[in-house]
Amino acid sequence: MQIGAVITAGGLGKRMGGEIPKQLTKLHGKAMWRHSAETFLNNKGIKAVVLTVPEEWKSHFVEEAKDLSLIIAVGGKERWLSVKNGIEALPEGISHVMVHDAARPFVSDDIINSVAKALEKDCCMVAKPVFDTVKITENGFVKSTLDRKVVWLAQTPQAAPVSLLNELYRKMKDFPDFCPTDEASIFERFGIPVKIVEGNAKNDKITTKEDLEQAIWSNVP
Repeated sequence: MQIGAVITAGGLGKRMGGEIPKQLTKLHGKAMWRHSAETFLNNKGIKAVVLTVPEEWKSHFVEEAKDLSLIIAVGGKERWLSVKNGIEALPEGISHVMVHDAARPFVSDDIINSVAKALEKDCCMVAKPVFDTVKITENGFVKSTLDRKVVWLAQTPQAAPVSLLNELYRKMKDFPDFCPTDEASIFERFGIPVKIVEGNAKNDKITTKEDLEQAIWSNVP
């Protein structure tokens, strides 16, 4: 099993605000995307790393990444298309892939290694359990309460054999209205089991300015 990683940094992060993609925001002295990229590059189990980026910012990322053994690919209009482009850019011989969000900068070696172990038998995804009470609402009023023991918050990496993902991408052509938000959604759509690898709060996604502020204060690489 030869594992590669695709790190998605293809969005513009509009919910963060600002004039640059959020992946380029400085976090503990370096661009957000570099934190996870360096973790994957330094992991002995990962044989290649692809970073998908906005087309109009590609030259900027190439310049920032010139000291790294990193493959830069242009992202697509949707997240899954960015991942597809990233997988196509992986070197020949990579049999399995982990897909990770650049906006989750503090992924750990422990998580990557746990995903690699699970990937030996199953498609898998990182997720963390929910400890808060979760409500379903309708028109601003509570409709019902979910059983939090069975609710997990999706994180990344999410991983699968490259051949399987390519097969599912071909099948998706028959479902033009299906726009998955992560790889697990694709597996679910086609009835493929997905094993949970437990994550943690350090691996949370940075989406808003408040998230960024929290990450600065609570995470020290």
